[in-house]
Amino acid sequence: MIFATRPLISLRAFAIGGTLLGCTFLPLLCFAGDTTIPHGTRVVHDGSINDVSAIGNRNVGCARGAGNWYSLEKQVAWGQQISHEVESQAKVIKDPVISEYVNRVGQNIVRNSDSQVPFTIKVLDSDDVNAFALPGGFFYVNSGLILAADNEAELAGVMAHEIGHVAACHSARENTRANLATIITIPVLVATRGAAGYATYEGAALAVPLTFLHFSREFEAQADYLGVQYMYKAGYDPDAFIAFFEKVQALDKKKPGTISKAFATHPQTPDRIAHSQEEIATILPPKPEYKITTSDFDTVKARLAALENKHKILDEKDRSKPTLRTSSSSDNNDDDAHPPLKRRKDE
Repeated sequence: MIFATRPLISLRAFAIGGTLLGCTFLPLLCFAGDTTIPHGTRVVHDGSINDVSAIGNRNVGCARGAGNWYSLEKQVAWGQQISHEVESQAKVIKDPVISEYVNRVGQNIVRNSDSQVPFTIKVLDSDDVNAFALPGGFFYVNSGLILAADNEAELAGVMAHEIGHVAACHSARENTRANLATIITIPVLVATRGAAGYATYEGAALAVPLTFLHFSREFEAQADYLGVQYMYKAGYDPDAFIAFFEKVQALDKKKPGTISKAFATHPQTPDRIAHSQEEIATILPPKPEYKITTSDFDTVKARLAALENKHKILDEKDRSKPTLRTSSSSDNNDDDAHPPLKRRKDE
């Protein structure tokens, strides 16, 4: 499935392509607007993306215009369709205690965000330390992420980052940019290859894998920026966001490849962590106390661990698979190998 709609070849399209050609080389100039993240600023109250007190009443990127061609209704339709595919291939954990808890944590962050769509949050049975949110608020948290987190605030930080992607309509805006790039490319293709060349290009586009989880560095930085604000507004310690990714980086040093496997869709580079630290120090007013963890988190984590162990035991007991038993002295004991039959007393 591809989000990009088929562009119309017209004089108007050629005009748009020429006007926006500079956006291909200077994207920040054309689209920065609400994505520019200042550094070294102080607490503000101007209703902008930097005004934490205005969360819920800000436009952080979903407004229709040159940078976003898609309505919220269209984005919800995308997400709903893709969610069916996800759930047909992955296993959703149906445990009511686990599902209710993760949904409760997520919905609390959504209420303290700029999202304009309701969220549907589910837990996937996956060892991958990750979470992902589809366009329109369809959100999946892997069990591996919950097991890797040391407390609820760390879990909330990763969830807040993903909610930031939806709140800022990053999928729609990435798709808009892809469409603009396609429109700009059409005149070149038609001029060099003719109509047949353009048809070949369109056919090749259908084979491109889904890219709704891969965002530009600019959008990843903005999701960090918004995520820290949202978890702060929901009452969590924003430093937990940084602590979790620093922990993942430390694991990567001991076991190379951990980060690439854990956060392939949004790698945490040192500069992004530094920017989050700067944000916490500059635009977030200090609070007397923060929520770090809850007994519910400990209960759910233990419940998930037990569930994972159960799965491993069942796999080991799968009789369709050959097993290897190590011999011992007792294996050669005929009495142990062939237990005697005993007659019942009534017989």
